[in-house]
Amino acid sequence: MRTVNLSAAAAVLIAGGLIGVAAADTVDITKTAEAQMIDRDGNSVGTVTLRQTHHGTLLHARLHGLAPGVRGFHIHETGVCEPPDFTSADGHYNPTGDKHGFLAEEGMHAGDLPNIHIPESGELEIEVLAHMVDLDDNLFDEDGSSIVIHEDPDDYETDPAGDAGPRIACGVIER
Repeated sequence: MRTVNLSAAAAVLIAGGLIGVAAADTVDITKTAEAQMIDRDGNSVGTVTLRQTHHGTLLHARLHGLAPGVRGFHIHETGVCEPPDFTSADGHYNPTGDKHGFLAEEGMHAGDLPNIHIPESGELEIEVLAHMVDLDDNLFDEDGSSIVIHEDPDDYETDPAGDAGPRIACGVIER
């Protein structure tokens, strides 16, 4: 009887593992999206391409024409980018209601991304993995989502937005 119970338990563990593998394999890594970034005057300052991976969403930003400095870089909850202040993008993308910040004990949330460092040339190309974001119906709900660049760096702890200051660029995320 003991052997039968162990065999049954092993079968359940193996089946559970296979189910987990099958679920992980259902991620569609061909999904992509893009945000055309504009500044406060409505001028193009680059693009952010988003690609689904098995571990979240990979953002590839190609930016130009931005003032040098360290800037907050976030995914925001609404896909509307009305210059000059971009407050139409609302708050950070945070479908789970978590606190903000990599350094906050109760943080981070899905829209938190590392600061970007714009060099003197104003041109930057980077890749960042947003491991808590998928290119799914949460991101593309009826009001969409956006990418926002802030004037100041994110302090990685102040809730809800890292004290990153005014918004200087924004792009609506589109499939």
